[in-house]
Amino acid sequence: MPQDAFTLRYIIRELDERLKGGKVSRINQPAKDELTLFIYTQKGTVKLEICAHAQNCRLNIAEGGAHGQQSALSFCMLLRKHLTGAVVKSVTQPGFERIAAVTLDCAGDFDRAERVLYCEIMGKYSNVVLTEKGRILGAMKTTSLESGAKRILFTGAQYELPEPQDKADPTDLSALREALAHGCAGAEFIADKVTGISYATALDIEETFGGRAGADDIYKYVSGAYFAPCVTYKKGVPCDFKVCCRGGEKKNYPSVLEAQTAYYAYVCAKKAFDDRKRKLDSALKSAEKKCEKRLALIVSRLAECRDIEEVKLKGELITANIYAIERGAESFKAVNYYDADMPEITIALDARLTPAQNAQKYYRRYAKLKRTLDALAVQKKDTEDEKHYLESIRFSLDRADDLTDFDEAESELVSLGVLRAENAPKTKKRETPRAPFRRYEYCGFTIVAGRNNVQNERLTKGLSERDLWLHAQKYHSSHVGILTEGRAVPDEVIKVAAEICAWYSEAREGAKVPVDYTLKKYVKKPSGGKTGFVTYTDYKTALASPQKHEELRCDDEQ
Repeated sequence: MPQDAFTLRYIIRELDERLKGGKVSRINQPAKDELTLFIYTQKGTVKLEICAHAQNCRLNIAEGGAHGQQSALSFCMLLRKHLTGAVVKSVTQPGFERIAAVTLDCAGDFDRAERVLYCEIMGKYSNVVLTEKGRILGAMKTTSLESGAKRILFTGAQYELPEPQDKADPTDLSALREALAHGCAGAEFIADKVTGISYATALDIEETFGGRAGADDIYKYVSGAYFAPCVTYKKGVPCDFKVCCRGGEKKNYPSVLEAQTAYYAYVCAKKAFDDRKRKLDSALKSAEKKCEKRLALIVSRLAECRDIEEVKLKGELITANIYAIERGAESFKAVNYYDADMPEITIALDARLTPAQNAQKYYRRYAKLKRTLDALAVQKKDTEDEKHYLESIRFSLDRADDLTDFDEAESELVSLGVLRAENAPKTKKRETPRAPFRRYEYCGFTIVAGRNNVQNERLTKGLSERDLWLHAQKYHSSHVGILTEGRAVPDEVIKVAAEICAWYSEAREGAKVPVDYTLKKYVKKPSGGKTGFVTYTDYKTALASPQKHEELRCDDEQ
């Protein structure tokens, strides 16, 4: 549900009950349009998020602790100066505006003042403004006199609410009856004529009253007669949170705040996941393009060396016929006695050189081409290995399930020089937290599967000599291990492990995937091999249907 005045009405009421008497203990500004206030109350610390972003503007309570902040923005420093230690007196809604006014009792070392933090949740016009006695102390987004803005928002100016719209107040029944004098109305009319009601909310009102709603219906709806906070779902995925909802796939909550918290926990986690994946994907695409360009250049240079044997042949034929060649000749014909048909070929000569010098010229060119071929062969192999390694990182990104899955993939890209390490500490670098393997339990056996190259290497290295190791044949896939503890592994366990391995492979879409399995003692990492690259022998192959086997997952961590 959009953060319209109707929705904020309930959010602000619940925030007032939750935060009144609480003490502001910490203030962070993780992004230029986001604020986080940690407020200590009798029931524990509450994390209040204020987002002034155009798409996800909101005022909600979030879960989790504080995130580290390298440096504070100027507005954050201003709030810390004036609000740290302040006590929340109330959270109110001025009129029926999309604004929350957080009134705070601020006691300093030498003075005491009442300040109001206005949280304006108004789409692209969203803002956060701190005032004292009606005067602006600071704003997240400021305006200037030269900009021609309708509202003046800069330090020292008088704070004023947005100009009222020419719409009916839904809390005023007589005003609603006047606006809907013709009788009942549909969603578009309600959103256009009633203040604080978005089109999405108007659609819910329309649905609640069977297609059209009258003034009394809207008044009852806004007053909470149909209050039923919930998160709505579409195909099992959260798609909205609502104050009221008549039907459909949904999950009910005791309060709007709890529904909102649950919904935005999903939205923020998905956004963080998508943003992180997009960042890594962009860096990886750039590396892949460079690799392909380098490989194309190598192939092109190899093509230039394709006549190397012909160059050598001409040098040898000149040497064999050296006494028959006249000095100053520009060419001569010789029989190619290396060919069974012994054809006659024409060999170009440099008239300025002697026959012996012409032969040496061809030999030198041959030697240069041979050196070039030897160097290009090494470069081609290294580039193809790098391309293959980048493909394996691409595979791990495409199969990522969780935000932590990207940590080790990012460390790989940093180690390759593809991605620059951000916020690198000046002191000793901390080790990246290790994400747990995917872990399954079946028939008394534990099956583990890696998520990326780093995990695959760690998984394989951690298996004992008698454990079983699995990998999709000729495809990128997770390394999968069966922890045997010295026991013989039944065929049905190998089948399940092979199905999991097939699922986490490039061949997931196939009906049957060949999966190799062998004892860990036959799996070796070549000296100098890339992370996660191994060779193996003494293996058998099973054809497996890709199966996720989510029902076998367990939450044990390493």
